[in-house]
Amino acid sequence: MKFLTFRLDGEEHWGYLEGEHVVVLQGPSLLDAIVQTGGRSDKMKNTPSKEVPAKDVKFMAPIPRPPSMRDGYAFRQHVATARRNRGLDMIPEFDKFPVFYFTNHQAVFGPGELPVQKWHLDKLDFELEVAVVIGKEGKNIKAVDADNFIFGYTVMNDWSARTLQMEEMKLNLGPAKGKDFATSLGPVLVTRSELLGSGLLKDGPNGEVLNAAMRAFINDKQYSEGNVNQMNWTFAQIIERASYGVSLYPGDVIGSGTVGTGCLLELNGSKVTDNLWLKPGDVVRMEVDGLGTLENTIKLVEE
Repeated sequence: MKFLTFRLDGEEHWGYLEGEHVVVLQGPSLLDAIVQTGGRSDKMKNTPSKEVPAKDVKFMAPIPRPPSMRDGYAFRQHVATARRNRGLDMIPEFDKFPVFYFTNHQAVFGPGELPVQKWHLDKLDFELEVAVVIGKEGKNIKAVDADNFIFGYTVMNDWSARTLQMEEMKLNLGPAKGKDFATSLGPVLVTRSELLGSGLLKDGPNGEVLNAAMRAFINDKQYSEGNVNQMNWTFAQIIERASYGVSLYPGDVIGSGTVGTGCLLELNGSKVTDNLWLKPGDVVRMEVDGLGTLENTIKLVEE
């Protein structure tokens, strides 16, 4: 199933896609339904109230207010290229354990306008990613069991203000103001069960692997291309690491990190692009097979 959160006549609702229509479901939110059913998507479609054309709703992030949001660093190509462009060798710790950082779960956007302020526009960048949403609580989860804790998958854009980010990271505390202003998710949350049924999600030696092509466009020109199956750490392995000594909760979001070629920082450094950064009015479109298309338009807002 493809679940979504949306606005209709100014009010927030949730439901699932069925062809060109949205089936509106009863209850306060998609997140509440995940909690109440223990992440059982088959138990979440028993309370339909009406159907509306999908073209008549305004898509939001599927989980607009997640309990927490982590972002991984799972694609070796991106990490190695970004480091090489800065004159650095590949860091050996990348192969020892999957790493992640916490980003701002209170600054989540769906498709549509992305409001940014002046400082964000100093080397504003996109990052082409996929994220999973946790479906049930767990602690010290082993990788062999971790996929059973995933409710579904969605497209993720980890927006980055590179000048702010690079200044802050000299202090060795990781990204902060360069990342905390926006993360986009959507347009839908595709259940793990649907992806298994489609054949896109298959068992691998270290957990399930999503075989889905990824593409990113700026103003309809393609700049990025990759595949989720290029992750060097699986989501199962990331979940094992993330849950060590702490609990993960329903609705927690975990990103994959950026696919190779999936951001302007990498493309500019590799001379694929020439000092290209995002500006107001630019339309960034991300496509992931099986997960849909996430599109945002950059909008400058007053401080």
